[in-house]
Amino acid sequence: MLLKNKWRDFEEAIAYNPEQWRPLVFSNGCFDLIHVGHIRYLTQAKSLGRALVVGLNSDRSVRLIKPHSAGYPPRPIIPELQRAEVLSQLKPVDAVVIFPESTATAIIEQLQPDIYVKGGDYTIDTLPEAPTVQAYNGKIVLIAVEMPTSTSGIINRILHASTQP
Repeated sequence: MLLKNKWRDFEEAIAYNPEQWRPLVFSNGCFDLIHVGHIRYLTQAKSLGRALVVGLNSDRSVRLIKPHSAGYPPRPIIPELQRAEVLSQLKPVDAVVIFPESTATAIIEQLQPDIYVKGGDYTIDTLPEAPTVQAYNGKIVLIAVEMPTSTSGIINRILHASTQP
């Protein structure tokens, strides 16, 4: 389910039928080039609750948090609506919402997921959304990075492979 312009309907669906959605798990990120690390991470996140909502950084917010570097393509590689559509079709994902800010704090305040999940490359101290989740007594789970794969790493491999004879 892609929640573009349907946010109020989604909030009402959760309120009307909480047993379908709660405990609600929320995670967020750019999800620019979907890879096995994303799949394993999202599968683990979903296993923590009944439903998984993924907050997707908009194109604008990706540009803010991943500024362009000389010699590299500007990010995101894939436009937000295409990234959202791909995410929404993944088995563990129940809903996707695109957000324009550089952090998911505003959407977390609104949604108040039971469990907020991020990758183990974060700590509670480096997680900008942590104070918001803690304020309503939500649970924060940091999932260990099982597969050290990243979009940046994939881009680097492609660029280096194309420059070697």
